[in-house]
Amino acid sequence: MQTHPSDKPRIGITLGDLNGIGPEVVIKALADHRLHNLMTPVIYGSTKALSFYRKLMNLEEFNYNVVKTKGQFFPKAINVVNCWEDMIEINPGQPSRQTAKAALLSLKKAVEEVKEGLIDGFVTGPIDKNTIHGEEFPFQGHTEYLTQEFNAGESLMLMVGQDLKVGLVTEHIPVKEISSFITRERVELKIRLLELTLKKDFLISKPKIAVLGLNPHAGDEGLLGNEENEVIKPVIQDLKTKGKLIFGPFPADGFFASGQHSKYDGIIAMYHDQGLVAFKTLSFESGINYTAGLPHVRTSPDHGTAYNLAGKNLASESSMRQAMYVACEIIKNRRSQLVEN
Repeated sequence: MQTHPSDKPRIGITLGDLNGIGPEVVIKALADHRLHNLMTPVIYGSTKALSFYRKLMNLEEFNYNVVKTKGQFFPKAINVVNCWEDMIEINPGQPSRQTAKAALLSLKKAVEEVKEGLIDGFVTGPIDKNTIHGEEFPFQGHTEYLTQEFNAGESLMLMVGQDLKVGLVTEHIPVKEISSFITRERVELKIRLLELTLKKDFLISKPKIAVLGLNPHAGDEGLLGNEENEVIKPVIQDLKTKGKLIFGPFPADGFFASGQHSKYDGIIAMYHDQGLVAFKTLSFESGINYTAGLPHVRTSPDHGTAYNLAGKNLASESSMRQAMYVACEIIKNRRSQLVEN
């Protein structure tokens, strides 16, 4: 399907686990009609689930169009693709294999339709990694699943805030295994993926990137670990000789505490909590997760199912709304480059 840079992108939205806050934050975000001027929303899930939460939240004015013909979306409406026919019991706040299966069905449908070009990108609602994990989904999360599904080889989990972008060298792996994944090849690959996405998806022509150390005090010149001297520093030095603006390795605690992060376009953290603790502290309500390196645009809010809030009409939709905005922005940026080329 041919598109023009000015065309509103068709953004798929999966509801995530129906017993979590996904449906609530999707409804609340799309109730803001300013979004409709930027995108054509396509929800992958179930009208029954939406009706359940619409009633629970007393938002009866939240209306949508049921998609009856594949790919036939109304640009001025909220479109809903029903992804299953079975009755699914919804119990907000309760982990359930049944709702996990429904989350997977909606995710698979969104992936299928973005591959077919029916949608331009998609936003994923939070899943429960414990209940969804199994034979049909032997992955640690969305990122690993989508990397394989799109034959990307490698991707980069990138947390995106208003003035903060943090990418990860390692993602959902046990802490005791992290150091074995810190290789020259992997560190360089992740830095290069970050540089590429900053250029292509965020239109930063000469990105300045900071790299964090793995160990406390960035290894303290070998006293607290050798990864910095043997792996991280050589990679940084090699990339610098090639004209890249790569700096570090920095001790993670002082780097964020002193505000150094504001001087860089992107930051590479060595492991999940090293990057995400700082990111969520600084950008929780406005931050989102972006999977860089994929052929299709995928974003998500930077929170989980939040079962403790589910069904109480208390969850904030800020991150979900921002995930939709960022998906639109990246699609627009990619289109603009296609026109230029």
